[in-house]
Amino acid sequence: MLKSTRIATFWIALGVLLAGLSACQKKEAATEGKGPAEKAGQKIDQAATKAGEEMSKAAEKAGKGLQELGQKLENEAQQAQSPKKE
Repeated sequence: MLKSTRIATFWIALGVLLAGLSACQKKEAATEGKGPAEKAGQKIDQAATKAGEEMSKAAEKAGKGLQELGQKLENEAQQAQSPKKE
């Protein structure tokens, strides 16, 4: 009888220990399933994507400006080459 009491006490203690450990888990981590490193990685990915989009916008704007400048230079070069009407 002493042996069965020890076994029962062991299982009860183990159940209480497991219940206590599972209750210690943060609710945020349990619901999302993402750890701090994964969250940080996501933020880095989002920042890199946004930076890439901003760089594309800036490059497009610079390209348009260069096209306009090239057109102006071409027009001025043509005017300089054509004979002046007097």
